[in-house]
Amino acid sequence: MTNDLTKLRNIGIIAHIDAGKTTVTERMLYVSGSKHRAGEVDRGTTTTDDDVEEAERGITIYSACVAFAWNDVQINLIDTPGHVDFTAEVERSLRVLDGAVIVFSAREGVEAQSETVWRQANKYHVARIAFINKLDREGADFEAVFNDIRERLDAKPVALQIPIGLGPAHVDNPFRGVIDLIDEKMLTFPAGKEGREVVTAPIPEELADHAALWREELIGELSNYSDELMELALSEEPIPAKLIRKVLREATVHQQIQPVLCGSALHGVGVQPLLDGVVDYLPNPLEKPPVVGMDPTGKGAAGKGKGKKGGRRKAEGGEGSGEAGEGLKVSRKPDPKEPFCGLVFKILPYKTGDLSWVRIYSGTLKGNSRVLNPGKDKKENVAQLWQIHASKKDEQLESAQAGDIVGIIGLRDSVTGDTLCDTRAPIVLESIEFPETVISMAIEPESTADKKKLADSLEMLRKQDPTFTASENEETGQTLIGGMGELHLEVIQHRLERDFKLNVKVHNPRVSYRETIKNKVEVEGECNRLINGVQHSAKVKLSVEPFDTRGGGVTIGNALDHGLPPEMLAVVLEELETAGQGGVLGFPLMRIKIRLLRGEMHETDSTEIAFRMAAFLALDKGLREAGTVLLEPIMKLEISTPDAHVGDLVGDLQQRRAIIHQTQTRGNLTVLHAEAPLKELFGYSSAMRSLSQGRANCSMTPSTYAEAPEEELKKFL
Repeated sequence: MTNDLTKLRNIGIIAHIDAGKTTVTERMLYVSGSKHRAGEVDRGTTTTDDDVEEAERGITIYSACVAFAWNDVQINLIDTPGHVDFTAEVERSLRVLDGAVIVFSAREGVEAQSETVWRQANKYHVARIAFINKLDREGADFEAVFNDIRERLDAKPVALQIPIGLGPAHVDNPFRGVIDLIDEKMLTFPAGKEGREVVTAPIPEELADHAALWREELIGELSNYSDELMELALSEEPIPAKLIRKVLREATVHQQIQPVLCGSALHGVGVQPLLDGVVDYLPNPLEKPPVVGMDPTGKGAAGKGKGKKGGRRKAEGGEGSGEAGEGLKVSRKPDPKEPFCGLVFKILPYKTGDLSWVRIYSGTLKGNSRVLNPGKDKKENVAQLWQIHASKKDEQLESAQAGDIVGIIGLRDSVTGDTLCDTRAPIVLESIEFPETVISMAIEPESTADKKKLADSLEMLRKQDPTFTASENEETGQTLIGGMGELHLEVIQHRLERDFKLNVKVHNPRVSYRETIKNKVEVEGECNRLINGVQHSAKVKLSVEPFDTRGGGVTIGNALDHGLPPEMLAVVLEELETAGQGGVLGFPLMRIKIRLLRGEMHETDSTEIAFRMAAFLALDKGLREAGTVLLEPIMKLEISTPDAHVGDLVGDLQQRRAIIHQTQTRGNLTVLHAEAPLKELFGYSSAMRSLSQGRANCSMTPSTYAEAPEEELKKFL
């Protein structure tokens, strides 16, 4: 741990699957001297992919944190998965990081999950640099990928390096090094993946003009961010490398540009300059604005009910709209002397107690101390502090301070997204939002004796993975598990068998449908009942209408033409909130607007029970009269295939109700951009491999919800 926050970088390595993130991480550890030998993904020997499933599949499933030093700077690095099923690992990592390295394959370029992680980085205002990897591969194209970043990601890439040659050793002009456009030098890496040496030489004469064009573009872009640099450029005076780096740093930290470096991590080319780029251009904790949260002791008791996952309802309208007050905003600077606050962003189970990963934003945290979880209003014990290495405890710490990422043992009630803070200075930071599950399936133990063990194991997995759900169907008694895709649930199943020694039976996956309505209706609900000798009377009138909130849930509004007493109004809105969570078919509702138009009180017989019942009856009647529409999840597909198999794949997609939006050529491959219902895509990976003789690749990301065919709706009526 470093006490000088300017010498600290909290970064993530993120990318589409197979772009080379884990290999980049391994080479960084090797060239920094943290490892004596670089591990390889294909052999299952990498530091960060230390789970059995990761080693077997050759992919990253869980984010892993490693710490190492480069040029006196401490780097806390989180390696994240690239597969869309594990996007929650990227989400929670970006929430707590200051900077990121986005890795792109020089052959495939910007892919579907590249767009997703870029959007996630935008959402959390994470400064980033890009690394174009795999320039030694057949079909590598640096300029095409560079332009792809600009056009498909709406980014401002700025090349700091260009490759010397492209492709493998057997081509006429193979990739063999990079040209540094700032220092105007050629960099080569003669020992390849076995060495750490970088050889600097003048730019060869035959490459000088090409390099001059790219440097001119670099200076032209940076002139937009510095008057001093612009004046030197206009007067054609030499521009010091120190000034270029200063302007680059300022523009990158403020997320105005994204520096682009290149290389081949597998062959040890370009990794040292990438580490220099992390140190030179990505922000330290002091360069990030103070974190802002709510004071839960202030007006509105902010933070209550936080952490709801997906399908959140929002209230609108006048008095009694049901929306909590905002409370008082407070901020914390990244200063060890400020009151402590941090965010729990991951939990790993250990026999000795869960290990909670925490990013400390302010203050100092000591082992064997007490902190407050203000969202739950509970005090927690910090029994031990640990330095994290990969996904394991590495070294016990006495204390940690602002900017650090540490593991805590001792927390009992805190879960992912919860704030921890000084008991005397409460603050609730913004939580982490995760996508809703899109697929579920029934699971049961092979013996009834294991039922309790299965429930406990699922609860532990749910605590670790916010996108995994487990619930019991009250009607059938079945346990349903939900996740982000088939691979996600398959990994969960394997973990139950391997880690928890549970033999389980699973049933076919089920799609997570949603409901909305066809028409706008106005309805009345009336309660006029005698319950236990007491008369309960009330009447409620509602407007229920379709309302496209771009994937949102139910919007509840208040448009009373004359008022109800505040306590009755609150009861009606609360009941609408509760009743609006499930539709006629039992699926969650979305894209619906409910407005309270009128409420009628009886002189003596109006009660809270009466208004709850009237509101429930009115909403139920409204949903039925408005006409039920079943919505199914739609996935965005990006399939890259050799031309010979395009026809077979297109034919198969059409049978799966897919819509093909675009085809493009990328090197010697054709890329199909399509959308298809998730229901039709179960087992698609196997079918695609069969149709293309194993030569096609596919990535899927959740896109939207769309109306399902009438025959699907009839199955549930």
